[in-house]
Amino acid sequence: MFLRDTYYLLKPIIPWRLRIGMRNLRARLCRWKNQETWPICQRAALPPANWPGWPGGKRFAVVLTHDVESALGVEQTLQLADLEESRGFRSSFNFVPEAYHTPVEVRQRLIQRGFEVGVHGLKHDGKLYKTREIFRARATRINDYLKEWGAVGFRSPFMHHNLEWIHDLEILYDASTFDTDPFEIQPDGAETLFPFWVQRPGGDPSRGYMELAYTLVQDFTLFTILGEKSIDLWKTKLDWIVQHGGMVLLNVHPDYVHFGEGDARDGQFPAARYGELLEYIQSRYAGEYWHGLAKDLATYCKEFKPLRPEVSRKRVCMLAYSHVESDNRILRYATALAQRGDHVDVVSLATQDEMVSKQLYRGLWVNRIQTRIHNEVSKWDYFGRLLRFCGKAAWILAKDRLRHRYDLIHVHNIPDFLVFGALVPRITGSKVILDIHDIVPEFYGSKFKAAPNWVVEALKVTENACCGFAHHVIISNHLWYDKITDRSVPRERCSTFVNYIDLSIFHPRQHPTHPRPFTVIFPGGFQWHQGLDIAIEAFQVFQKEIPGAEFHVYGNGDQKEKLLDLVDRLGLQRSVKFFPSVPALEVPNLLCTADLGVVPKRANSFGNEAYSTKIMEFMSQGLPVVVSRTKIDTFYFTDKEVVFFESGNVAELAESMIRVAKDPALRRRLVEAGLCYVQSNNWERKKYDYLDLVDQIVDKSPPVQQRVTDGFPAKTSWHVEAGGN
Repeated sequence: MFLRDTYYLLKPIIPWRLRIGMRNLRARLCRWKNQETWPICQRAALPPANWPGWPGGKRFAVVLTHDVESALGVEQTLQLADLEESRGFRSSFNFVPEAYHTPVEVRQRLIQRGFEVGVHGLKHDGKLYKTREIFRARATRINDYLKEWGAVGFRSPFMHHNLEWIHDLEILYDASTFDTDPFEIQPDGAETLFPFWVQRPGGDPSRGYMELAYTLVQDFTLFTILGEKSIDLWKTKLDWIVQHGGMVLLNVHPDYVHFGEGDARDGQFPAARYGELLEYIQSRYAGEYWHGLAKDLATYCKEFKPLRPEVSRKRVCMLAYSHVESDNRILRYATALAQRGDHVDVVSLATQDEMVSKQLYRGLWVNRIQTRIHNEVSKWDYFGRLLRFCGKAAWILAKDRLRHRYDLIHVHNIPDFLVFGALVPRITGSKVILDIHDIVPEFYGSKFKAAPNWVVEALKVTENACCGFAHHVIISNHLWYDKITDRSVPRERCSTFVNYIDLSIFHPRQHPTHPRPFTVIFPGGFQWHQGLDIAIEAFQVFQKEIPGAEFHVYGNGDQKEKLLDLVDRLGLQRSVKFFPSVPALEVPNLLCTADLGVVPKRANSFGNEAYSTKIMEFMSQGLPVVVSRTKIDTFYFTDKEVVFFESGNVAELAESMIRVAKDPALRRRLVEAGLCYVQSNNWERKKYDYLDLVDQIVDKSPPVQQRVTDGFPAKTSWHVEAGGN
């Protein structure tokens, strides 16, 4: 408030070019600091809970407004109206009653032509909100002008706002806010693309006004402060608003529009740019938008009084040595946070075909900092790549601390020591979750079978230190919960979250009806413990009983060359087909083209206790599943939902696959039980536990407890819920 008042006190004596130069410098800093929330703030896309849609079922709305700041603006008002009218648009013009003379005939002509007139403050001096007394006194005079002009809309000069004080005005709507605009003197955005009702505190629920926030950057900011020479930013933001069914509300000042007569004044831009935007809306989105005056929109919305969405505004970073696009678990966590309004960054790997860069992906800011090829030839090669990634991540998180502080860093292993990449954020107040997808000592011992015992013990010590560094630990299954709480973390600081599927992604698809080969499918990692070689050998037998069958394998890993050699030795080159990994969003479309899913993990390896999410993925698409009899899978599933075979037994796997393929009744039973299982056990039912956990950790609530079983205190009750009871 002090800086704002000082600025407006000195503004009259500061030369215009100096003021603009100062604002240019400030804008550069703001643009860098707010690059992830401007011009697009992802959480602004959340609609009000009671939002019924736009009039006529249109896809989005277009509302045009103008603030007239000077006598020059008054002179150019009708020219701007002509430009809009020639393109089929109408708008609202807001005048400052006591800053210049506004001829009655100008206001009348606008209204007669279907435009709207509103009030833009009182004096345009930046002092309207200086004190409550000043506002109350000026509000009385503003109300007089509202009545005299027949106006129902108001906008404060300089976009200053106090939504509680504005109740002093006798208005239908206010338009003094914006969704996001860090360049304003009062930069707190409404963070919504939708109109919202502002109810009078403690009064009649029917009393209040509609708030209409502008959603496209103002003309003066775009062309003078930021120095843009095109309307590309307008187009980009508009397209995003359309995608989310929001309100395109623009504020253009007649004062700053140059209509080609004489030399342009300081701060003016060619009228053709505004015309280009209107033509873009007309041509690209013809018939898709509702267009009306601000008062028309406010009248429509007042009937149902949409409430401003209550969104979480935490800043969260997901840190993972993986490819986020193909990691369902990370996507589920991150998307759940983003959907409720949190800002989510993801620091992850890039594939060989991707650029190391930071990009927006499904509402998440993904920073790909290192490529990875699955060709580690030794444990030291593997360790070196992990260490390099951890160092890069630590540097990025430390550097980003200059722009903002994360409320939470959610670190996903492997490795456990990646959690120390969050050292600087943790020291400066960020909370840290360590999410153990795979327990490292056992995983390392399985990946490098000749590893000496002292290395495994050292990894357990490291695990203990990493768990101690984190504020909370998430473990990925109930068997490992017992193991890790016995050796590394107190039970009250540990929660179990199984890798559930997200039914918004894995909703059932229609299977192809055209003739095709019987297809067995496996999407996943090509590690030894996955037992894919066992499945390939079994498929050789299976193919003899099911002629023309194919085995489709999607993924990558350190065993790929050995698997290809095995296929060659068995002469299965035509029927066993290898494909690269696919993004998580594409997996359901692959599964629905198959007939049988296999999970052939080795029980004498790390896979014995590693949960297989692909089982539920198969079930979601109506595939029967043949599963290795491991400790983890017999904990979560019964032979009512899957067909088990003895782990490592090629003959029994082949026999189980053949039995499922030849028995339609068995397939139907397995499909029905599987679909029932995923309806009872999925991310949509469990994500609120995770969101609640995040809130309790960040907001410093009492320790989170009683999360170990996710509602399933024992194996028996797990199977009861899986059965839909």
